[in-house]
Amino acid sequence: MKDARIDRRLFLRGIGGVTAGVAAATTLSACGTGTSRASAGGGKGGKTVVVRDSGGSYGAALQKAIYTPFTQETGIQVKVLNLDDAPLLAQIKQGRPQCDLINNSMMSHTKYVKQDALEALDLDRIKSVKSAKIPENQITDHAVGSSFYGACMAYRTDAFGGRKPESWADFWDTKAFKGGRSMCNPDGDLPELEFALLADGVPMDKLYPLDVDRAFKVLTRLRGDIKKFWDSGPLPGVLLSRQEVTMSTVWDGRLADLEKQGVPVTRQLNGMRRQFQGYAIAKDAANVDAAYQLMDFSLRAESQAALAKAFPSNPSSPLAYAKLTNEERSALAGAPEYYDKGFDTDIGWWLKNESAVTKRWLEWARG
Repeated sequence: MKDARIDRRLFLRGIGGVTAGVAAATTLSACGTGTSRASAGGGKGGKTVVVRDSGGSYGAALQKAIYTPFTQETGIQVKVLNLDDAPLLAQIKQGRPQCDLINNSMMSHTKYVKQDALEALDLDRIKSVKSAKIPENQITDHAVGSSFYGACMAYRTDAFGGRKPESWADFWDTKAFKGGRSMCNPDGDLPELEFALLADGVPMDKLYPLDVDRAFKVLTRLRGDIKKFWDSGPLPGVLLSRQEVTMSTVWDGRLADLEKQGVPVTRQLNGMRRQFQGYAIAKDAANVDAAYQLMDFSLRAESQAALAKAFPSNPSSPLAYAKLTNEERSALAGAPEYYDKGFDTDIGWWLKNESAVTKRWLEWARG
C-alpha cells in the first residue's frame, strides 16, 4: 500500500530521468502507472477537477472526508490520479498535465517549483487560508500546507521495568534501555540525522544547519544495536509487536491501531520531526478554477478536522483541533499540548544536502 509520506522516495528515484524520459514516462502513465477513481456523490453539473494524491488508506480518507463532501456542495466531480512525481513532471513539461491539483509533500512542491511545474497562487482565491489561520510558514507562492506528519520515537511499554524513555538520548542509551533498535532508511524517509544530534545534546532550535560529521559519529555509536532499517510505515509496529526491537523511530499515528489491540507499545513525541503535506496547482492545469475551489474546501478548518477523524493526519489549521473531541485531539501530534515538543524540517537545508547525505548514509549502513 502506498503512503503519502514516501513521495520523496519516488521523487528521488525518478527525477533524474525526467528530461531524458519524457516520452517514455508519459506513455507509461497513460498505460496505467497512475490509477484514477471518480468521487462518489451526486454531482449536479458537468464540471470536473482532477487531483493527484498518493492513494492507499490516505487516499481513501481524502475521498471520504474531502472529495465526496466537496462534490455534494459544489456539484464538481473529483477524479483522482495516483501518479508518481517523475511521470507527472514529464506531463507538465510537455504542457499536458493529467491532473489539476497536486496533493504532495511541501518538499516535493519546492522541487516542482525548481522545475517550473506549478502555477503561482492567487491567495485571494483561497479564502480558507485566512479563515483557517494557516501558519505563515506553510504558505508559499506556489503551495499551501494542509497537514503534517511527525517522525518520532516508539517503544514497548513492558521492556524497561516501568521506565519510560523521554528523549533521543534515551534511545541511544542501550544500557539503561536495553534491546534492539530500528531506524528508517532513505527509502522510507529522510535520514534521521536530527535525532542523532538531539541525542548528542544539540538543542532543537540549533539543529540547522545540520552538523553532518557529528551526526554520523553519533549514529555509529548505535549502529551495532540497529537490528533493521525500516522502509514502510507499518514495519516499526511489526518489529515492536514481534519484540524484535524494543525501540524504533516511527511515523506518528502508526501505533494507534496496535495500542487499541492491546499491544504494549506507545510513542514519545519529544524531539519529533515534522514534515508538511499540502496543495499546489499544476502548471497549465486544464481546470484551474475548480482546482482553486477544491483547494479552498480542503483547507477549511472543518475539512481538516474531518480528515483527521478518518486518518492520523495532523491539521495545519490550529482551528481544526477545536472541532475534534478531547480523545480525537489527544491522539494527534499536532494538538496544542504536543506541538512545542517537536520541530519543523528545514526543507531548504535538505534540498541542498539530501543527495550527498543519502549517499553517505548508504555507505555508512553497509559498514
